[in-house]
Amino acid sequence: MSIGPAIVLAAVLALIHVSIYVLIRGRVGARLPFVLVAAFLGAWAGDAIASRAGLDPVRIGDFHVLAASGLAWAGIAFVAVIAILAPVMSERTGRGPAGTAVGSSAERTAPQSAGDAPR
Repeated sequence: MSIGPAIVLAAVLALIHVSIYVLIRGRVGARLPFVLVAAFLGAWAGDAIASRAGLDPVRIGDFHVLAASGLAWAGIAFVAVIAILAPVMSERTGRGPAGTAVGSSAERTAPQSAGDAPR
């Protein structure tokens, strides 16, 4: 069993586009694996869709570069939007969404000094 060139080219194209995204954005943090997977799946799907439709004029062999790039960016944008919309734990209060406590019970029950009082 051999790996087709579309998978390899989708992975290379996804890596290039994620690198450009990180260069523009500055940092991605812990979302990087999700961004890479979304860009890879988008590039692979873009190639498959363009090969069925026969629309993409820029190709490397049978790999449709423009459609793959477009859907790779769509995958990156999807992860970025989900990251913005997802609830984030507040560092100041130590509480997650809907007031749920986050951390160990020792951290939650530690006595506060006068300087640590909430403002």
